[in-house]
Amino acid sequence: MPDNPTDARFRVLDCLISRTSIERAAKSVIEHVDSKTGGYVCFSNVHTVVTARKDIELRRITNESLLSVPDGMPLSLIARWRGLIDVQRVPGPTFMPYLIERARDLRHYFYGSTPETLDRLLTALRQQFPEIAVAGAFSPPFKELSTDEARAVIARIQASRPDVIWVGLGAPKQEKWMARYWEHLRPAVLLGVGAAFDMQAAVVPRAPKWMQCTSLEWLYRLGREPRRLARRYLVTNSLFLYYLFADATRRLSEIAATRGR
Repeated sequence: MPDNPTDARFRVLDCLISRTSIERAAKSVIEHVDSKTGGYVCFSNVHTVVTARKDIELRRITNESLLSVPDGMPLSLIARWRGLIDVQRVPGPTFMPYLIERARDLRHYFYGSTPETLDRLLTALRQQFPEIAVAGAFSPPFKELSTDEARAVIARIQASRPDVIWVGLGAPKQEKWMARYWEHLRPAVLLGVGAAFDMQAAVVPRAPKWMQCTSLEWLYRLGREPRRLARRYLVTNSLFLYYLFADATRRLSEIAATRGR
């Protein structure tokens, strides 16, 4: 991954999360597009940092990214509790239209989701941003691609000459895809925004603003899709609190042992 000396980070469990805001994250993406260095951006949340506790590959990908922004409110709250007032939440569904609006000369590629969702996504974006430059879109099959198939997909994306590639495969699949192919797709910057495709396409409604601002967006999504998300949110959120407590207890024990020497 290219050097990014301005990307200061703070640790949440085993993951290094970028100390950034939506404005600074957009500026960094635009700068890396202009410099043609490429890279990939992870939108990190409770689910990804808990998964990275045992998934060493995901942990490495998160920590070696161009940016790993705090998509989930709990991550930005942890930063605030530590006195890091320069950290703001950067949700994927908010960042996508923000970057499109701010950098209107960029060429955008959309990779992931279903053909139907991609059609609705592009229709919605063209209505909101009539001048948007869409380099292309592709819905990969729900199976592991062969080597030849993967090469063909990458060649197809390369031929479209995108500046930004939005990846909506869900975590951790999208993070691993970006880490594997970002160098092949350089100078484009890849952004793994997950559910942003569905939300921007209005396939899945987004939580009301007050729930987004009070760290309750997960509860809204759980209520909309309980069968799919129950384990992810209830189990993962519980593990997140447990790991935070365990890590804090271990650090306090280490400090006490050091002082007792």
